[in-house]
Amino acid sequence: MDIERGKILRLKRIATSEEEGTFGVLLDGSVPFAVSLEPPFIVQPDGLTTPNISCIPTGIYVCKRVNSPRFGDTFEVTDVEEGHRSHILFHKGNSTKNTLGCILIGEGFGSLGIERSRQGFDEFKSKTSTLDQFILQITEE
Repeated sequence: MDIERGKILRLKRIATSEEEGTFGVLLDGSVPFAVSLEPPFIVQPDGLTTPNISCIPTGIYVCKRVNSPRFGDTFEVTDVEEGHRSHILFHKGNSTKNTLGCILIGEGFGSLGIERSRQGFDEFKSKTSTLDQFILQITEE
């Protein structure tokens, strides 16, 4: 799949709860390759999502390669809510305690969030190893 000659990855959100977060599946085309965990969806009175404690809205985003001081080589989701949100990264982590609005990657769902985050993130990095950016399409089931 290509949009403007760009790789497309899809994040299909499948469940959410205020206590445990927002769970999803990452797909390359129609093939799932990892699971995800984000904070729950929390909206402010102005209709925007809440930085540092909410997942980002569904939509289509450009993700650009960055070198994070904390997480190293990864990708940042850009132009979230017209600049209202920034530093939304893909990185390792197993529960919503490990994220301030970022997208955690793993290999399976567990009782406390997601499991085998290192392996899932390594697979994500392998899928994106030759890219400087990709298109992320976030949908809800």
